[in-house]
Amino acid sequence: MREYLLTLCITAAVTYLLTGPVRKFAIVAGAMPEIRARDVHREPTPRLGGIAMFFGLCAGLLVADHLTNLSEVFEKSNEPRALLSGAALIWLIGVLDDKFEIDALIKLGGQMIAAGVMVMQGLTILWLPIPSVGSVALTQWQGTLLTVALVVITINAVNFVDGLDGLAAGMVCIAAAAFFLYAYRIWYSYGIEAAAPATLFSAILMGMCLGFLPHNMHPARIFMGDSGSMLIGLVLAAGAISITGQIDPDALKLFAGSEKAAVHQTVPVYIPLLLPLSIIAVPAADLISAIVRRTWRGQSPFAADRGHLHHRLLEIGHSHSRAVWIMYFWSALIAFGSLAYSVNSASMWIVLGVVFLSAIGLVLLLLPRFTPRVPVWAQAVVPPRYRRRRPVAAESLEAVEVEQRTPVAVGVAGVNGATALRSRPHAPERRKAETSR
Repeated sequence: MREYLLTLCITAAVTYLLTGPVRKFAIVAGAMPEIRARDVHREPTPRLGGIAMFFGLCAGLLVADHLTNLSEVFEKSNEPRALLSGAALIWLIGVLDDKFEIDALIKLGGQMIAAGVMVMQGLTILWLPIPSVGSVALTQWQGTLLTVALVVITINAVNFVDGLDGLAAGMVCIAAAAFFLYAYRIWYSYGIEAAAPATLFSAILMGMCLGFLPHNMHPARIFMGDSGSMLIGLVLAAGAISITGQIDPDALKLFAGSEKAAVHQTVPVYIPLLLPLSIIAVPAADLISAIVRRTWRGQSPFAADRGHLHHRLLEIGHSHSRAVWIMYFWSALIAFGSLAYSVNSASMWIVLGVVFLSAIGLVLLLLPRFTPRVPVWAQAVVPPRYRRRRPVAAESLEAVEVEQRTPVAVGVAGVNGATALRSRPHAPERRKAETSR
């Protein structure tokens, strides 16, 4: 655990320290596109934050390769090298897109090639757990197609959710934290060495997101861009592929004893093996809804719009920060709820806790729809938006209209703005200076 934490801290430190110079480089390179109709920010903001995240990934893998216990991951498995190869390719495509905005189909092809590079080096799905059947071995073509599909879906799900300051990095960090706990439990409790690469990937992914978040929280000073969103999506998918499709379910001893027949008829036993897929539930739901919405309108599935989940939260009435925290809440609830259920699926308290937190989340989600009537004695302690407005008399309305119609000279007291609550003492001196020039 100490080596994992050291790798996480090194990755976060390198990402954090490099983000500032990368921001200056992005400004000089002109990677500051104009504000589009679907954008939420109001000022041009530099991209290319994925450069710092990629070097953080390289630093984490380099440090882990020189540690006593984690170095065995590189000796016994080729998955870290496969991850680095695919990450380098997808990162280059993202950098080009952040600068030149390449076509969506070209990016899709690059994502498939990056997934194919990882498959060629051994990072692929070998079998799947199927309810009432057990683990089913996949052929080479089946495993390749399923691996490429999972990588492409995860990359685009993270890319689609990257619409608010700190949203994608925070949600992926929450998912990586839950995934790290699950993978470490399989590696440490069950003694399965095949879970070590996935544990390392999730620790590095947490470091990448934590190091970038201080620069990306609202108001963001830099965006990760496609070079960052596609990169963290690929790392997340690599961890899911490593632990879901390569660890034999029989090694977990889930089907031992007389419970085998009953367990095969229930889906909850497969929750631990499907946890890596549940941690991207919110981004995946946003991705599916976007594809259905755009196809229904006759548009391309890759056409950008303002119909994502975070855009709808803003339309409901949530502020920028509150919308981000609501998305954090639901991601954490799904990820850690699945994790807790995988540890003890027979506990009713876990189910009740998830239901209770879901009810709280719905209340927070719909809060702007309600304007409660606050008593007079409590209006001093509630925000102004919940206070009762005093009725305005008709005489006062007429007086306001007459006052608005009468012209007011500059310098008269009572005018709003920069004109003239009082005379400016430095104005004559400034005029003299200008005339002397």
